[in-house]
Amino acid sequence: MSDPITQPRLGLVGWLRWMWRQLTSMRTALFLLLLLAVGAVPGSIWPQRSIDAARTATYIADHPKSGPWLDRLGFFEVYASPWFAAIYLLLFVSLVGCVLPRSKVHWKAMRSSPPKAPARPARLPANGTFEVTAAPAAVVDAARETLRGSRFRTVAHDETSVSAEKGYLKETGNLVFHLSLIFVIIGVAIGHLYGWKGDVIVPVGKSFANTLANYDTFSPGPLVDPASLSPFELKVDQFDATFEENVTGRGQFGSPRDFTAHVTTKATPDAPAQKATVKVNHPLEMKGAGVFLLGNGYAPVITVRDAKGAKVYSGATPFLARDNNYTSVGVVKVPGAQPEQLGFSGLFLPTATIGKDTGPISVFPDLKKPALALTVYEGDLFPGGRPQSVYLLDTAKMTQLQNAKGDPLRIWLEPGQTYQLPGGKGSISFDSVARFAGLSIRHDPGKFVTLAAALLALSGLIASLVIRRRRVFVRVSPGAVPGRTVVTVGGLAKGDDDGLQDVVDRVVAALEARFTVDPDAGTDPDPDHDPDPDHDPAPEPEMDSRLDARG
Repeated sequence: MSDPITQPRLGLVGWLRWMWRQLTSMRTALFLLLLLAVGAVPGSIWPQRSIDAARTATYIADHPKSGPWLDRLGFFEVYASPWFAAIYLLLFVSLVGCVLPRSKVHWKAMRSSPPKAPARPARLPANGTFEVTAAPAAVVDAARETLRGSRFRTVAHDETSVSAEKGYLKETGNLVFHLSLIFVIIGVAIGHLYGWKGDVIVPVGKSFANTLANYDTFSPGPLVDPASLSPFELKVDQFDATFEENVTGRGQFGSPRDFTAHVTTKATPDAPAQKATVKVNHPLEMKGAGVFLLGNGYAPVITVRDAKGAKVYSGATPFLARDNNYTSVGVVKVPGAQPEQLGFSGLFLPTATIGKDTGPISVFPDLKKPALALTVYEGDLFPGGRPQSVYLLDTAKMTQLQNAKGDPLRIWLEPGQTYQLPGGKGSISFDSVARFAGLSIRHDPGKFVTLAAALLALSGLIASLVIRRRRVFVRVSPGAVPGRTVVTVGGLAKGDDDGLQDVVDRVVAALEARFTVDPDAGTDPDPDHDPDPDHDPAPEPEMDSRLDARG
């Protein structure tokens, strides 16, 4: 009876080596890259707490069953969740473990000589054979010179062959592309850890100081101290908006032509003021941050008074555009109103009209006929104390006011008009219209690393796609006729290469042309003239022999 077969055991070191090889394989890197893209999908489906905390809290409150579970799984803070970070780090390790060994192998290949020519180059995918009247050594020297002229690196391993190779930059480009992906990840990580961004709406004539309390939304990196923000100041002096008014103009009627915010800036509170402009795709660079113009709109100046005529609310109130004609939505929250808190919700219309089917809308984005269309609620503006957007009105604990007929109260105001609220609740006035600039202020210390790495990745990708890795071998052997040499040229490429045969054909043509003798070379221009009449011409075979030797 034979002994039982004993299978070898990997052991702890063997299993660790196996797991490392699996993690650093290109297949795993591609899978992790796909998994990273899939993992980012929830960030575009569910609201993110770092971007809009009020909207996130509202979503969780509206979905009492699924909301808390999604929150536990990190779906409301995807890019800071542990599982997303795990994918991110595994991809980084996989790329490093995959690229660095390949770089070492490629470095050795670049420093090594091309391999020895095969015994039968005619069996290679691209080949060509011809005969010349020349010594083998002369053909080998000519082949090396010809291939070097085509930027091949050549070596002769013996006296009857030449090996040539070029296209090392193809693999170099491939490695540069993958190494650049690593630095892209590093740049993104630096920006995530040490960067921050905030959005703010600044009406014309108002100032903004770069402090946390002044931002509408603020998203800091995990290692950012909000108290250390650069103390610059910015005031919006004027906002210019140009729209197409000519129906036969360059574009669609009402389409935007230009947006420019004219601002006054101070690097520090004590620094001298400087004039500057912010335009779309032309940000303003401040110390420690860039100021981008992302939006604009209208901020009607509204005043709310109580029954005694005292102001309980006054100021420019931004309304957010919802279409290209700047039909804008907004709310006015008056927590100081008595006896109940008041909330106004409705539309601002730059060029107002009331359509039969559409209701109140704007038909042009510029201020041609501005108006406000509002409804009024009273009650608790902040039920449960939950955070909420300044542009949304939570009416869960509020009651809509009604007119004398018992219908919901509708208010229509044009600039300069005042409306008296029913029940002695005061009044609301539409004083004027101001513009606002929607600014996004960002600090990304990793952007230059990411940009440089992206450019290198693009260069490496182009190089890996355009450059061809090719080897050409030339082998010579004596021909059947004395003095003749058989030359065989073979080509081999790494991967598909439709142009390899053309390369071999050019080498063949160059060598044939080098050893081809012009039949008219050395003949006398006057065939009837004989410089030596007593000399008999040599027989034809001997003439052929002289030609062969001369060639």
